[in-house]
Amino acid sequence: MSVNAPTRESIIETIKETIEKKSVELLHMQFVDLEGTLKHVTITAEQLGQAVNGETMFDGSSITGFTPINQSDLYLVPDITTFAVLPWTEEEGYSEARFLCSVKKPDGSDFEGDPRNVLKKTVKRAKDHGFSISVGPELEFFLFETDEYGLPTQRTQDVGGYFEPSPKDDGEKVRLAIYKALKMLGFTIEASHHEVAEGQHEINFKYADALASADAATTYKWVVKTVAKQFGLHATFMPKPLAGANGNGMHVNISLFNDEKQENSFYDDSDKLGLSSTAYSFIGGLIDNVKDFVAVTNPLVNSYKRLVPGYEAPCYIAWSASNRSALIRIPATRGPGTRVEIRCPDPSANPYLAFAVIAAAGIDGVERELAAPASVDADIFSMTPAEIEERGIDNLPTSLEQALDRFATGKIGEETLGEHAFNEYLKLKQGEWDEFRTTVHDWEISAYQSKF
Repeated sequence: MSVNAPTRESIIETIKETIEKKSVELLHMQFVDLEGTLKHVTITAEQLGQAVNGETMFDGSSITGFTPINQSDLYLVPDITTFAVLPWTEEEGYSEARFLCSVKKPDGSDFEGDPRNVLKKTVKRAKDHGFSISVGPELEFFLFETDEYGLPTQRTQDVGGYFEPSPKDDGEKVRLAIYKALKMLGFTIEASHHEVAEGQHEINFKYADALASADAATTYKWVVKTVAKQFGLHATFMPKPLAGANGNGMHVNISLFNDEKQENSFYDDSDKLGLSSTAYSFIGGLIDNVKDFVAVTNPLVNSYKRLVPGYEAPCYIAWSASNRSALIRIPATRGPGTRVEIRCPDPSANPYLAFAVIAAAGIDGVERELAAPASVDADIFSMTPAEIEERGIDNLPTSLEQALDRFATGKIGEETLGEHAFNEYLKLKQGEWDEFRTTVHDWEISAYQSKF
């Protein structure tokens, strides 16, 4: 710890001062389930002392992927650096605040089913090699109009296109409100714009260490949905809500920093691409393991309707220093900003688990000193199937079923998630696929009922 780093006691004292100044009455103790869905237990500000001591208990048996009913008592331990007053609750003489929490068992040990604890293990794995993990995600979302019951429709909120301003981009005012809320919660916003599809938007925030970045992604999704509802709209991070339009991606920019040298371990100015051997091995690890972890980064049946040719989403396993049709891209920035961007994840993924498997896959490549395959700098989307086959370019799984088969038999899933989270996640997603497989869908009725 540096001499200028605030102590735990000073942070708690600042929290107390903020609670008094902002008239905070309620504290939301937040965590996520295995799918990344945000949950919270609400306590009063008078219980701050108990909260920061990890004495807030809850029933884990009611949370997806957590504990059986006979082992249900779990405890929330807040990360005190995540304390924030919620801007939409502030009024004269009243406000509410939140903490993001990790989950502990009654004996004080980490609960192995907590996604935040899963990511912490991968952070430690990197630390054992002298690395810190830096992550910058880019999460896209759609804004849809709602019906008289407040339920989402298929009508987009605007007719704007990529980077278009108002009047076509009627979502500007919504994005501005989201920006203001995020800024009040401590985010540093780097860009905000309309995306390619009608009604599609993106707001980018500054990169951070892996855990802080997963916390930020979780908070971001919550804020976007909360603010959109204030406008009578529904925000969705569903990967492919509209057929025939681009889907929602969550491009993940990741790099390793050398803790001892305090420098980006992916940069080497003597290399023709400015990449180090560590970077090439990290890329090799992603390429080698991606089929085994895509069930985590693309976790829905709907995810694989986004990963098809023609809509800018990568479906082929390749890398390039500039090519956006490749699964892995190396953005042009070098020096401290050198990073690897993996483009297949979508924002329905649990950020904690997604960042964990991506980082673990890359670190596996570093540990095994894998070589990256030859880069593919041509536009893969414009290649014929014969050209793709000739170049030896493989493709990602085309369904959740295929992804789960690889996840179940590959090593990266269980090694990274741990036995409990791995088994619970696999069971959950296999059940989801089976439900989809056995459901009779509208397309089948319209295509077959009259014909046969």
